[in-house]
Amino acid sequence: MKNKVETILIAISLWIFILIIMFPILNIISVSLRTDNAFQTKSLSLFEVAEKFTDENKNGKYDFGEQFLDSNQNSKWDSGSSMKSYLELFSSTPFLKWTYNSIIVSLIVTLTGVLFASIGGYAFSRFKFKGRQFGLLTILSTQMFPATMLLLPFFILLSKLQLIDSFIGLIIIYTSTALPFCIWQMKSYYDTIPTDLEEASRLDGCNQYQSFYKIILPLAKPALVITALFSFMTSWSEYVIAAIVLQNPDLYTLPLGLKSFQASLSTQWGLYAAGAVVVSIPVTILFISLSRFLVSGLTLGSVKG
Repeated sequence: MKNKVETILIAISLWIFILIIMFPILNIISVSLRTDNAFQTKSLSLFEVAEKFTDENKNGKYDFGEQFLDSNQNSKWDSGSSMKSYLELFSSTPFLKWTYNSIIVSLIVTLTGVLFASIGGYAFSRFKFKGRQFGLLTILSTQMFPATMLLLPFFILLSKLQLIDSFIGLIIIYTSTALPFCIWQMKSYYDTIPTDLEEASRLDGCNQYQSFYKIILPLAKPALVITALFSFMTSWSEYVIAAIVLQNPDLYTLPLGLKSFQASLSTQWGLYAAGAVVVSIPVTILFISLSRFLVSGLTLGSVKG
């Protein structure tokens, strides 16, 4: 009886947790499917309904001439649910340009982060050199400070290098802020791979580079995937640094582009919500497609006898 009660309580807690997580997502989707007029004078609640009308002919839909409650006072009945925001997002805004910019920046940051993290993590894991411990402590200590604290030094550095308002400057900052965590993560994973595997490959004629490329990297796929995801997410959805570095609207990434829908006196909620939904799709697909690599445990017990 006690176990049954505990199971029920756990199930209820999980459902409450899921609902708390899903509510803002469902709310954003709901807002993206409404017409612009449907929420100019109303709250952005999840269960917003269409404007009310007097269904004189009782056919369940609004017909021209029927009286209706014109909540937004635009002299026409609005259904409250439409794909208009999505159509306008792709046809009337530079959304595709923002997407292209974000893809370019995110891919370069991801490739750079994976490359340097895989090499740097291996060096810290396998080699003993002067300053190794200090380097590890330095990498770890950088994670104690938020990236926003480094905005001023980064801005001064990029100004001196004349890299303000350029993708190169943005990529440098994104890579440098993501790299310490990625190196530490790869180093920790390399530590779990037995060195006997490399020694066995040396007996078979492999040098250090071949052992790393042919033996260690394939076994480190789960860590490489997590590193790639972290690097991609760092640049795909980041706003604050991009707002400081990029000033030319032609260089805007997706977060900056979505922010442009918000003016000083009004916000285009339909476009904003539709853009947020579209932006989340690539990340969701990426997580689902790479989820099979997130299960580790590929290395133990595979020592050559």
